[in-house]
Amino acid sequence: MKDEALDAWSRARKSLMAAEKDLEIDPDSTASRAYYAAFHAVTALFALQDQSFSKHAGVLAAVHRDLVHTGRWSEELGAAYSWLMKLRAAGDYGGMREHVSDSDAEKAIEAARRILQAVHQAQPELFPWTSEKP
Repeated sequence: MKDEALDAWSRARKSLMAAEKDLEIDPDSTASRAYYAAFHAVTALFALQDQSFSKHAGVLAAVHRDLVHTGRWSEELGAAYSWLMKLRAAGDYGGMREHVSDSDAEKAIEAARRILQAVHQAQPELFPWTSEKP
């Protein structure tokens, strides 16, 4: 599953870069891309453990069960992942009444960065953290 992990990590980094670029244009898209950055990063980490999920809710449950509750991640980091998932739903499906604010879009990028940093720190040799394009 190493190839899957590396591909997911590349997607995570690209999604974070897209979120950063979208910030000035569309906070809804920023929130979506920030969530997907976190989602792909976590997917990469779980792929190394031969875990895969068919639903986003399964990834969310695994984040809390396997990372937060075991002490590998702080409760704050788990809450950040949960918040990104909710914010993405607002950005993608909020309709005319619900949109992501500029402030929340900025916070989403920061939350995604913290999650990518945590995944990088878990496997720095496989998941490099550089400013270079993935």
